[in-house]
Amino acid sequence: MAAIGKIRSWGPTLVVVIGLALFAFIAEEFFRSWQSTSNEQRQQVGEVLGEKVSVQEFQALVDEYQDVLKMTQGRDNLNEEELNSLKDQVWNTFVQNTLIQKEAEKLGLTVTDEELQNMMREGTNPMLLQTPFVNQQTGRFDVAALTKFLDDYKTVQTQNPQLFEQYQTLYKYWQYVEKTLRQQTLAMKYQNLLAACLLSNPVSAKASFDDQNKESTILLASLPYSGVNDNDVKVEDADLKAKYNEKKEQFKQEIETRDIKYVAFQVLPSAGDRAELMKTMNEASQNLKAGMEPAEVVRKAQSQVAYVGLPLTRAALPSDIATKVDSMTVGQTTEPFETRSDNTLNVVKLIAKNQLPDSVEYRIIQIGGADADAARKTADSVYQALKGGAVFDSIARKYGQEGNKQWMTSAMYQNSTVLDADTKNYLKTLNTLGKDQIQNLELTQGNLIVQVTDRRAMVDKFDVAVVKHTIDFSKQTYSEAYNKFSQYVSENKTLEELEQNAAKFGYQVMELPDLANNAHNVAGIRSTREAMKWIFDANAGQVSPLYECGNNDRLLVVALTKIHPVGYRDWESLKDMLRDEVLRDKKFDVLASKLNGVKSVAEAQKQGARVDTVSQITFSAPVSVLATSSTEPALNGVIATMKPGDFSKKVVKGMGGAYVFQLLAQQDRKGAKFDDKAQEQTLKMQAMQAAGRFMQELYQKAEVKDNRYLFF
Repeated sequence: MAAIGKIRSWGPTLVVVIGLALFAFIAEEFFRSWQSTSNEQRQQVGEVLGEKVSVQEFQALVDEYQDVLKMTQGRDNLNEEELNSLKDQVWNTFVQNTLIQKEAEKLGLTVTDEELQNMMREGTNPMLLQTPFVNQQTGRFDVAALTKFLDDYKTVQTQNPQLFEQYQTLYKYWQYVEKTLRQQTLAMKYQNLLAACLLSNPVSAKASFDDQNKESTILLASLPYSGVNDNDVKVEDADLKAKYNEKKEQFKQEIETRDIKYVAFQVLPSAGDRAELMKTMNEASQNLKAGMEPAEVVRKAQSQVAYVGLPLTRAALPSDIATKVDSMTVGQTTEPFETRSDNTLNVVKLIAKNQLPDSVEYRIIQIGGADADAARKTADSVYQALKGGAVFDSIARKYGQEGNKQWMTSAMYQNSTVLDADTKNYLKTLNTLGKDQIQNLELTQGNLIVQVTDRRAMVDKFDVAVVKHTIDFSKQTYSEAYNKFSQYVSENKTLEELEQNAAKFGYQVMELPDLANNAHNVAGIRSTREAMKWIFDANAGQVSPLYECGNNDRLLVVALTKIHPVGYRDWESLKDMLRDEVLRDKKFDVLASKLNGVKSVAEAQKQGARVDTVSQITFSAPVSVLATSSTEPALNGVIATMKPGDFSKKVVKGMGGAYVFQLLAQQDRKGAKFDDKAQEQTLKMQAMQAAGRFMQELYQKAEVKDNRYLFF
């Protein structure tokens, strides 16, 4: 009994222990669930109407579009700006297609296979005309060529695996074309449906014609807002809030933005760095003048332009070097000179300059043998036979070759940075052989019998050695700059401290309002993705760590000053703009008090108004007022309600001033003739344009989430 009593006395304690254990179990499961959800969200580039797109899915779309550019434009590499633009285009296309697809599903709109086939049979769609399946005689898309390709694609994988890779590239491109055609056609159907809701008729066509062609002449009295001193108008917060409430719908933003202040420092070469580089350049100049092997001089100086030892056109040279060689004589070597446009020091030696063909037609016979001596003997006999009048094609066939003619252009080789000795010998021969001349070339793997059959487009070609080197900072210079910036960041933990002490360290605090999460960088500085992540994960008032960014030459620290979430902007962040609006309202009240009650332009002139005659006014074009240097659409609206001889009943509030006027005359524009069909067609086109703005409305309701800044 005593034992039972003892256990009973532990009751409350056991309840607490068991309760804590259960809580810990539930909390652990909750944490795991939350962590899983959080990790999933961290892998999402974005979301549209609840449809999520992962990093992998988005990257696949980017890769797909890059492959298309390679096919259509021959582009292998894109620079950072081009790649960012491509990613924006891919994202916008994904959003648009998702929105339209959802709307089309509600309406039952589809694009059938038959419709797609009809487009192909018609063969005039611009996208189809970019494909390789175009009939060169008709200039139209050729369905038969596509069908043959698709049939061949099914069999080539097993019959010719090497060729299959090329077919697969083209097949993926065609899949993209077909997918895009469906998407574009569906979007056009949806837009046409909207446009059909905006009907035109003869009455609206006539009204539109009159708006465009009925010209008015007025006698205008103007009092500009600039005539009222800002200090004479009192603007209070209550006025700003009232204006904010009046125009609140204009201040709604669809994406989150943030205000930041930042300090960015660019590391530049020191005087010592420049002097050290100048030493290298002077040495290179002296060595080239002394006749040292150009390739060795260029290699030793670590030039950014390799020496290939071949005659090159201007197109193969950097622009500053191409300009320089024009004024040089053969054998001349320059002193080191600076090119500011690419921040380099340069030395140039012009070794040779000749008029050579840009395009060469040639044919070859490859000669091999049991060993090098056997190949040389055979090649010599072939060479002598051809010199003696033997037919080239016949000799080629004797050695199992066709000996077909082919063209070589300068562009095919002159951008190569590394060429072996055999290739250089081969290319020099093609450049320098005359028409119909034959040469026996001894190469490492055998001999080539080469005959040049045609030479075209004679141009200047240059054999030139170039030592080009970026004026860069040294490791020591960067280390000193980094240590100084690091000290500044570590000693100043708050924005207030950053601002107070920036000048002492030689820095300047910059301000950047409304940085959006779809921006590709911070303040135009490259490689600032980590800083972007921090900015959109931080709280107002926080200061970031130090970031190394740019082209490994920038140091950056950021302070987050304000967050503007999706929704209505707070009125305080719009104070400057609201103040301008309220100032205009109050100045109008001041000027209107002078013009209220006037019955003529002459009376308005007595109140200080400037008077001008303004003619050729139509409803569709805002009145341009010289007195206030502004365009005033409000005047057009009032004029449309009046008859010749009428004086404006109220003072008109404009963008640049207060106005009263008399309508002097109205007449139809000379030569204007009403064509109801043409005018209705114009209105229909305008309706199509208006319907084309539907995407903005759909976007606002789609709860789009754009997290690309986390990954790209």
